[in-house]
Amino acid sequence: MGHRLTNAKERFLSAGLLAGCILLVSGTIARSIQVQAAPEKRESAAAQAPVPSPKPASLRARPFASAGLNPKAKRFYQLTWGVEIVGVKLVSSGLMVRFSYRVLDAEKGKVLNDKKATPLLFDHNSGAQLVVPTMEKVGQLRQSSSPEIGREYWMVFSNKGGFVKAGSRVDVVIGNFRAQELIVQ
Repeated sequence: MGHRLTNAKERFLSAGLLAGCILLVSGTIARSIQVQAAPEKRESAAAQAPVPSPKPASLRARPFASAGLNPKAKRFYQLTWGVEIVGVKLVSSGLMVRFSYRVLDAEKGKVLNDKKATPLLFDHNSGAQLVVPTMEKVGQLRQSSSPEIGREYWMVFSNKGGFVKAGSRVDVVIGNFRAQELIVQ
């Protein structure tokens, strides 16, 4: 299953890269045509239809909800652990990684909110193991109240060394719960 999942991710990423290249090339061609036009035509063409420059991938809006999971993996977490994984995202200028999930079954999902379980995030690329930091007056940067159906919960992992980057594949482990191959947004 892991090999098929990786191939699907690679195809998805390849398709996104191809689409980005097409946008970049089409914008470049359109701009070069405008430059080659006569000065009076260039002004009228620019006034009629300005060519938007494509945004770099880092500035495009990406959905937080994807987490890079295929439908089978989503269904597995829903049935086994009673949660829907919302996503893993870099926050605070990349110094922290936020893991979010929505509870669908409070009894099954309580393991994720267990105060005694130590959450860990493993990065496949760097081999780094991140922990949830504990603040002096606030405590751990995670929600640990009794889970309620339909409510979204989160926890934040410290990424002080910047080991986890956007696009990294990570595993989140909380007690017996293990979410594998999540894509960081």
